Amino acid sequence: MTDQPRPWVSISSGKLTAEIDPRGAQLSALRDGDAGDLLWNGDPNVWAGRAPLLFPIVGVLAGGVYRLGSKTYPLSRHGFARDRIFTLQNLSSSAAVLSLHADESTLSVYPFQFELDVRYELLGATLEVTTAIRNLGAADMPASFGYHPGFRWPLPYAQQRSSHFIEFAADEPAPVRRIDAAGLLTPVRHPTPIANRRLNLADALFQEDVLIFDQLKSRSVSYGGSAGPRLRIDFSDAAYLGVWTKPGANFICIEPWHGITDPEGFSSDFMEKPGVQVLTPGECFFAKMDITLLES
Repeated sequence: MTDQPRPWVSISSGKLTAEIDPRGAQLSALRDGDAGDLLWNGDPNVWAGRAPLLFPIVGVLAGGVYRLGSKTYPLSRHGFARDRIFTLQNLSSSAAVLSLHADESTLSVYPFQFELDVRYELLGATLEVTTAIRNLGAADMPASFGYHPGFRWPLPYAQQRSSHFIEFAADEPAPVRRIDAAGLLTPVRHPTPIANRRLNLADALFQEDVLIFDQLKSRSVSYGGSAGPRLRIDFSDAAYLGVWTKPGANFICIEPWHGITDPEGFSSDFMEKPGVQVLTPGECFFAKMDITLLES
């Protein structure tokens, strides 16, 4: 894996422009031509990520390893895809497809032949992100996947940070989950901080790290200030949603997940990991997220 920087891939529509870093196929800029940057800038002194793709795990593994049959393998937080160089497969003025395949280094920690394709397409005021995970091997393949976009908080529409909120499409009365200091899911369920479908954003919500919604009814949320344009994030097929920031930072991550961090004390086979997708030989799993700029 080379450490040399590579040019970002640019796409545009009449309303938005986007740039994708081949390292991790990471959305690295999303701009409204009238107002500027909608995505976090990746300041390494705060959080170097922008919108990483999480594969083949979401979160962390108990003890930093997973068991597969009689063998164990190490994987770091959120897996390796976010650090790998993807190949640009197709590019047009408004769409790009980037791909990652198994190689010697991935096989040493994840012994599966996979193909991970990510398509970014701008259609007016919407960025569509579609991910396809294919099992190219001869054995069943366990995998999880997650989106992790970090948006500016506040957005560039002259609203105070304290006025920003996330509004869910449906009522969300179910309790939320938290992680411990090692990043593992605790068994305790906490009262939801959502009232009347709205999560009013404040640093105090994130003193104990991420908010995890694992009994989600909504298939979309909107995010923004009390006035001005907002963003809508659609995730029609995600089983989990994480909401996270570092207290005091100028970003908020709204993360649709197809997988979840290990529960405390988890020691079963990777095939039985909560949230894992088990793909048969030749099977393809799809994930989708849309980000739409909503005019005020």
